[in-house]
Amino acid sequence: MFPQKRRTRVLAVVTASTLLALTAACSSGGGDQEANDDGTPSGELTVLTWRTDLVEDGTFDEYVEQFKAKYPEVTDVTVEGVTDYEGTVKTRMNTEDYGDVLAIPGSVTPDQLPDFFEPLGDQAEMEKEYRWLNDKSFEGKSYGIPVVGNVQGVVYNKRVWEEAGITEFPTTPQEFLDDLQAVKDKGIAVAPLYTNYKDAWALSQWEGWRGAVTANPDYVNEMTQTDTPWTEESDSGVIDGTIYDVVAQGLTEADPTTTDWEGSKRLLGVGDISAMVLGSWSIPQMQAAAEAAGADPADIAYMPTPSQVDGKFHTVAGGDYNLGINVHSKNKATARAWIDWFNHESGFSEAQVGLSPLIDGPVPAALEGFMAEVELITMNPAPRARSRCSRTSTPRRASSRPTRSTASRSSTTPAPARAPRSRSSTT
Repeated sequence: MFPQKRRTRVLAVVTASTLLALTAACSSGGGDQEANDDGTPSGELTVLTWRTDLVEDGTFDEYVEQFKAKYPEVTDVTVEGVTDYEGTVKTRMNTEDYGDVLAIPGSVTPDQLPDFFEPLGDQAEMEKEYRWLNDKSFEGKSYGIPVVGNVQGVVYNKRVWEEAGITEFPTTPQEFLDDLQAVKDKGIAVAPLYTNYKDAWALSQWEGWRGAVTANPDYVNEMTQTDTPWTEESDSGVIDGTIYDVVAQGLTEADPTTTDWEGSKRLLGVGDISAMVLGSWSIPQMQAAAEAAGADPADIAYMPTPSQVDGKFHTVAGGDYNLGINVHSKNKATARAWIDWFNHESGFSEAQVGLSPLIDGPVPAALEGFMAEVELITMNPAPRARSRCSRTSTPRRASSRPTRSTASRSSTTPAPARAPRSRSSTT
């Protein structure tokens, strides 16, 4: 079940504060516990999840019931919904008590993965079945598998756009502006485009267009090599120029300092606004808000970044949280069975209106029209420097999402930051 026995590591002496910050790149948090490789799922299992909403609404109870039905020797599965997931789990990783299966915190860097997580297999072999493994792989081994894939673009109210005479995706930033103006001219209660400016994370969603504008998966890495990132043709120039233009042309809310994230979901659902620049993770929340307001959830649709290369749209795609196995777990066989079952049989990615991490996985209905028009690209990771053990610091990749809570919402592309869990996405 596991590719190899985990090698014994020498425990380095480090301070508690260093471990707490998860910056012990040269230490080994390993221990001598061998994986249970007999392949028989049984006994008890503890799963940590940031999706507190799905714990509270009973969704995880259904998952557990289905999993135990398939593996009757599993006696109990405890699912812990963790508020402030990143902070709490990072603290718990200072001990051996961080569940059997958990979403790997964004603050864990690739060189730290072997110290805290069990290898799941050879990356090259696993990539024959799964997408977006690079983020949680190290030295040819994969330590996590994403539970869902997100794409970047624009969530919009299709009914409103069609009533304004728009039936095709805009292919350039200017066409995007023209379409928003057409929506405004038709008459709309609040604004064609809503920025959610007051909640600063929302503006970072525009960075999801980086790489898509020029179909360049190395765009972010190449930014460090240029002194002129804001040209008219560059991704940054197009993105920031479009933000400027939508505001300058009066196509956004009148007072950006009073925007309301929760309220914006209803506004889009009923058609009082027509579009927001957000990742595809937002679709189910907008649909739910539409339904709650008595509108049609089917009005919520998704469009690509308004830019084409060689006549084709491109969109940045990447995995959300990755499930991994605690290297100290005493039930690794069952933990691996949970991960495999979750990705193959739970239906989670479809329920979240996201892409399956499986290469041949299903596409949710809300993204079918979008996927028919785009080519997916995955942003290449930053070149890896030598580890600090080699006397050179390993660059730390900042977590791409702020902490999620349960409020009412959770890749990797360098993915844009995500809202607090007033959004409702991934295990």
